[in-house]
Amino acid sequence: MGEWAFLGSLLDAVQLQSPLLGRLWLVVMLIFRILVLATVGGAVFEDEQEEFVCNTLQPGCRQTCYDRAFPVSHYRFWLFHILLLCLLYTSRCYLLSVALRLLAELTFLAGQALLYGFRVAPRFVCAGPPCPHTVDCFVSRPTEKTVFLVFYFAVGLLSALLSVAELGHLLWKGSSRAGSYLQAAERDNRCNRAHEKAQQLLQPLPALPTRRPGTDPYAPPAYAHGAPAGDSEGGSGRSKASLATIRQDLAI
Repeated sequence: MGEWAFLGSLLDAVQLQSPLLGRLWLVVMLIFRILVLATVGGAVFEDEQEEFVCNTLQPGCRQTCYDRAFPVSHYRFWLFHILLLCLLYTSRCYLLSVALRLLAELTFLAGQALLYGFRVAPRFVCAGPPCPHTVDCFVSRPTEKTVFLVFYFAVGLLSALLSVAELGHLLWKGSSRAGSYLQAAERDNRCNRAHEKAQQLLQPLPALPTRRPGTDPYAPPAYAHGAPAGDSEGGSGRSKASLATIRQDLAI
């Protein structure tokens, strides 16, 4: 039972990192698979080869017929299934582990249906070497094994449905996060563009020209006070010539 204790501690540690659907799958795994197989499955299938009886004493005939009837033992088939699921469940990428777990569930369901069907027949007809003729072989507790076979197939279907639901939930959650991230990035871009526009509008205006101290702010511009300097000199020259002409007239 040491291997079952190891699996229980491993799944208990991984359970802390699982969402709600993953924890529900773990409950089904621990109770309806590991616990049932460890307590009931061993007692049902442990003597299947010893109690497989054929109506012949030919050496090797009974072992050959048992191998043809059950190519893989039910107990070992389910034990390998559980070990594989535990290994897949400890993967680093949780989404990948759920997808691989679903694939394993469907594969083992198909394998169980192909190998054993849904009923353990009480009698198995065997023919071929080393049997000298067609012999009848009988299975111990066929009804009990049929119930266990159907029960385990139903648990596999339930686990597969839970895996499908969990995978869909993870994909939806991932897409929602991606959409929220894109929306947040778009909001940040809009805020950055608005901030840049506000900075451009708030740039300082160019400084106005300063006036010299002592000047009248209301005085007209310099060009309004008179003619240019050249015109002033010409006017004063003309005035002197006029005065000279007047003096000559008075002297006469």
